[in-house]
Amino acid sequence: MYATQSATSEFRDAFRRQRLVLFALMLRNIRTRYFGHGLGYLVAIAWPLVHTLIIIALFGVNGRMAPVGESTTLFVATGAVPYQAQSYLSTFMMTSVLMSRPLFAFPEVKVMDALLASIVLEVLSSCTVVLILIVIGVAFGENLMPRDLEQAALAYGAAIILGVGVGFFNGTLALAMPMWALMFALLRILLWLASGTVFLPDNLPEPYRTMQSYNPIAQSIEWMRYAYYDGVGAGFLDRAYVLEFGVGMIFVSLLIERMTRGHLLSLR
Repeated sequence: MYATQSATSEFRDAFRRQRLVLFALMLRNIRTRYFGHGLGYLVAIAWPLVHTLIIIALFGVNGRMAPVGESTTLFVATGAVPYQAQSYLSTFMMTSVLMSRPLFAFPEVKVMDALLASIVLEVLSSCTVVLILIVIGVAFGENLMPRDLEQAALAYGAAIILGVGVGFFNGTLALAMPMWALMFALLRILLWLASGTVFLPDNLPEPYRTMQSYNPIAQSIEWMRYAYYDGVGAGFLDRAYVLEFGVGMIFVSLLIERMTRGHLLSLR
């Protein structure tokens, strides 16, 4: 009985320490992300929102019609939301690890703590952006509700899992090769243009359509649009592939981090 109570007490103390570490890392990320002040974190919420609104405005100014449906706003939003969910997660998980590196000298702070704190923060930020986008859409008379709410939620969750998987990989790789952070920032621009945020991958001619089918970001975007538009992605969408890719990246990244933990932290 005493041994059981002692083990329970130790578990509670460890959980409490872990919670405090994660909370402290989240506060540090908020305060250091922009301008060295907590209010600067509002930029992290405003930027993806403004990014989406700019793309919508460009479509409207150029008179471009959405390739499916009647609303350009809805089409762009269904591409931007899943893309940005995974993109910001995969980017700022990596950035968080690099910014938190001096803290790894303390025994209580691990690489995994920095990654988990970043996941929680970015998911909350992403959900806030989606809610604000819905409110803006309703204010301007846009119906942003999907025809299949369950599939829309699953598509959004899959985009988050994909972002977490790539973020784990980026964080581990960036510790060994800090230049990867800049390289991935440039890659994000190419992925934005090439992953179907402003076009339908299913409409591409062969062999480009088949090549896009191996892009998990394009698959997550097509999944979201499937929840809004009847018949979209019928011969292209592979839901299992998105989840398998994301979970596989998480598993591989955790394995690499565990095997190279001491070496990565010793690098300068």
